[in-house]
Amino acid sequence: MKITLEMLLLGRTLNVEEAHELFLRVTNGEFTDPELASLLTIFRTRAVTVEEFRGFRQALLDKCIPVDFSEFDTIDIVGTGGDGKNTFNISTTASFVVAGAGYKVAKHGNYGVSSISGASNMFEYYGYKFTNNQDELRRNLDKAGICFLHAPLFHPAMKHVANVRKCLKVRTIFNYMGPVLNPSRPKKQLIGCNNYEVMKLYNGLLSKEDVQYVMVHSLDGYDEVSLTANTVVGTDRRIEVHQPIAFGMGKLEQEQLSGGKSVDDAAKIFLNVLKNESTEAQKSVVIANAAMGIHCYKPNANLVDCIAEARESIESMKAFEAFKKLMG
Repeated sequence: MKITLEMLLLGRTLNVEEAHELFLRVTNGEFTDPELASLLTIFRTRAVTVEEFRGFRQALLDKCIPVDFSEFDTIDIVGTGGDGKNTFNISTTASFVVAGAGYKVAKHGNYGVSSISGASNMFEYYGYKFTNNQDELRRNLDKAGICFLHAPLFHPAMKHVANVRKCLKVRTIFNYMGPVLNPSRPKKQLIGCNNYEVMKLYNGLLSKEDVQYVMVHSLDGYDEVSLTANTVVGTDRRIEVHQPIAFGMGKLEQEQLSGGKSVDDAAKIFLNVLKNESTEAQKSVVIANAAMGIHCYKPNANLVDCIAEARESIESMKAFEAFKKLMG
């Protein structure tokens, strides 16, 4: 590690193989906490390259507990977090809307970092039992069209960096790796990015893989389609900028997306949207993000049609039915 740190401090970058080997050793617990803190600090103070990111990610996927959902043709809908906006659980709610529209969702997530309530908080609040049992997760997909992969159950090797991450109290490269560490390796992904540089990093990674993906970043800093500003939408084919009106909806204000002050507050909003009892703003932002998930499945479809599918999923109560089937 001493040689690696000195090399990185001199400005050298790692190729894919070097990055892969380094993070295999990290996840094997071969380094001390001070060594790990130094390493993570370097990648906090300078941008990680696509080659480094690819090697780091492959090492973590090599050490994860894999699951195979290939027969379901699943999508993951996830954001980087870290936007500091404390929104309600937009991506999680949109996941149920996409499932209600008839698509299969294998959502990967964890407890909240930048907001009061993360995906795991929401699933846990309503009684979902976290599991890494592949048969049980397949039953969830069959019955409800959605399952949830609670990240700590699938990435036990992360325990070797848990203490350092907790002590550093700042976001590290691991935070940006979460959205591309789904152990089921879905062939479709909707990824919300909290800044444009991270979006470019994901694009560099995923553009070389057999994956259909859509990335979204609102220019006022949200890691989703917020409808509070223009949204950058990146796919495996192009990058575009959409105004809120492109989603057939008016511009929203940030306070309209608040998740409240507790998990209880966020859970109430989440359920109200699925029951078609929310505010129009809350419903609109979920529809916009669910539409992008559907658009990932149908890249040649008109966005207006994708929005109509998402809206119908809520208003027909199909999204709520998916929720009840999963939790029941």
